[in-house]
Amino acid sequence: MFQKYTKEFRYNLKLSFPVILGMLGHTFVAFADNIMVGQLGTAELAAVSLGNSFIFIAMSLGIGFSTAITPLVAEADGAGNKANGKNALKHGLVLCTALGLSLFGLILLSKPLMYMMDQPPEVVDLAMPYLNLVAFSLVPLIVFQAFKQFSEGLSQTRYPMYATIIANVLNIFLNYLFIFGSFGFPKLGIVGAAIGTLTSRIVMVAYIWILLKRKKKFQDYVTGLNFAKIEKRVLKKIIALGFPSAMQMFFEVAIFTAAIWLSGVLGKNAQAANQIALNLSSMTFMVGTGLGVAAMIRVGNQKGLQNFHELRRIAQSIFFLALLFEVVFASLFLIFRYWLPTVYLDVGDVANHADNMEVIALAAQLLLVSAFFQISDGMQVVVLGSLRGLQDVKIPTFITFIAYWIIGFPISFYLGLHTSLESTGIWIGLLAGLTASAIMLYIRFNYMTKRLIVGG
Repeated sequence: MFQKYTKEFRYNLKLSFPVILGMLGHTFVAFADNIMVGQLGTAELAAVSLGNSFIFIAMSLGIGFSTAITPLVAEADGAGNKANGKNALKHGLVLCTALGLSLFGLILLSKPLMYMMDQPPEVVDLAMPYLNLVAFSLVPLIVFQAFKQFSEGLSQTRYPMYATIIANVLNIFLNYLFIFGSFGFPKLGIVGAAIGTLTSRIVMVAYIWILLKRKKKFQDYVTGLNFAKIEKRVLKKIIALGFPSAMQMFFEVAIFTAAIWLSGVLGKNAQAANQIALNLSSMTFMVGTGLGVAAMIRVGNQKGLQNFHELRRIAQSIFFLALLFEVVFASLFLIFRYWLPTVYLDVGDVANHADNMEVIALAAQLLLVSAFFQISDGMQVVVLGSLRGLQDVKIPTFITFIAYWIIGFPISFYLGLHTSLESTGIWIGLLAGLTASAIMLYIRFNYMTKRLIVGG
């Protein structure tokens, strides 16, 4: 019975593994920043957490919007229509560049909100200069996403991975130079981390553009892009897919961001613990995200071929694979929940010993809850990827809003700020929202694929 699903595992992994590494790369930038900044103290770590909370919201809109390019390119590839694939890239680049610049401007305008959010004043003062530079790095990041989604739509998932790995190595090297003032460079603290992030993202865009231009398989798509000729029809199609996809990612990222803000109300140690647990959860989530991209590509291909029986079987094989991964991650979080937080802090720092011990204890409690939502989080993102491959985005957007903001957030708010559970209560709300999302999205997928099979 399971063989019809397990026989797809090899190709699913081949397709998703580079995506997983690439997505981990985005998270690893934050991971490297957190570990290196964590050596400076818990206030600095909380400041990076607060600054990145604004960035993550904007990033979710940009990355979510750019995912519209993948199913369009995958469908065109399945149907053998290169002109449509090229059109999706060109118009996607235009829209992603405009969106990146807009998000940069919005973050600058929203900076005064930090003073109105009841956050520790020392944390806000540290976060402000960090935010300026990291906000600008959204422009090259979202342009990179357009190239990445295009490449993945053609089932070429390795090239964005190469770009991300190079960017990460560069980011860590620049962090070392500028955070700590190594080799005679100025010691800039968390601003140094922001310089590393911005520079590495600019290099990432330049690298993938040069790589795509040189590869023969992309020649028909990336040469002769006439940006003077923009078609409203194609723009509308990408926006119709991209806007709901952006909102889906926004609703999920925003509830995790709300968890950062709620934790900030509880104090800098609660916020630092939240950041550690969130960063670790983000890394395991990227495995689900990578499998979700594989689902989007393969479902998009089968949609182009109009083979709906295969479409359903292939999607379910990815769901099964994701479930196996998430059970492993849940087990690791349960077993190592007290050790993992120690990676982020200088345990031997005598001056900050009490704070560090409190942060480790709090983070271990959050990782206990996180272990349980690994399965829900992984399943909802792969099912969502399959629905994007079907170009079904409007109802799933409504589902994610209900799951996170009608179910999840009220639970987080009440348990976090009005009961003794505090930080743990915030994360119980996250668990409830993710579980509701996974169940409702699977019901939608089941309905859509059965309807296509009967209709086809």
